[in-house]
Amino acid sequence: MTIRPEVSLAQRKRQLVSDELTQAALNLLTRKGFDAVTVDEIVAAAGVSRRTFFRYFASKEDVVVQFLAEMGAGMRAELAARPAEEPPSAALRHTVWVSVNACADHADRALRVVQLILNTPALLARFLERQAQWRAELTAELAHRLRLDPATDLYPHMAAGMALTAFDAVLRRWSDSDGSEAPTALIDQAFAVIAPALDTVDGEGPGPRILDAPRP
Repeated sequence: MTIRPEVSLAQRKRQLVSDELTQAALNLLTRKGFDAVTVDEIVAAAGVSRRTFFRYFASKEDVVVQFLAEMGAGMRAELAARPAEEPPSAALRHTVWVSVNACADHADRALRVVQLILNTPALLARFLERQAQWRAELTAELAHRLRLDPATDLYPHMAAGMALTAFDAVLRRWSDSDGSEAPTALIDQAFAVIAPALDTVDGEGPGPRILDAPRP
């Protein structure tokens, strides 16, 4: 008989406190601006102590970056789960689409957080660091899928970089439009541009094209 591990009461309590801190911080930061909010204000709004805050987050920057970091946390797993025969552009488009679509249930708050990050140099620097990590993970997964050696073949690095450039461009366009442009439609536009290059794996000519592929 297989025994499923259960989430302990302590783990549930820890997650609840983390969620409350995150909610309080994002509400304040997106309303007042990053520089105008202190940790003291965040803990007061969440009803916890400074000591509790620093058990969960190293700084107020971490609260914000973690929100978007979760969008990219599962990128490699999403790519690994795609059918082996799927063209790289389709697989990567789905990977980015899922990450952006994760914000659908709280689109307005997600938009304000994106705007906060893109307009705050310290936060933008941290977010770009995260993207560098995602690029390394996508590079490794693409190399595995296509049986390429990333030490000698540029394709995995370039393809991962293009996919994340599309991701970044979509977030910026969504931010600049103040949410009037749908991010899923922007992903379609971005990947229509880069699909021919993504599906050229061997350097000898374009591979399968999926410009009219249905959305996942």
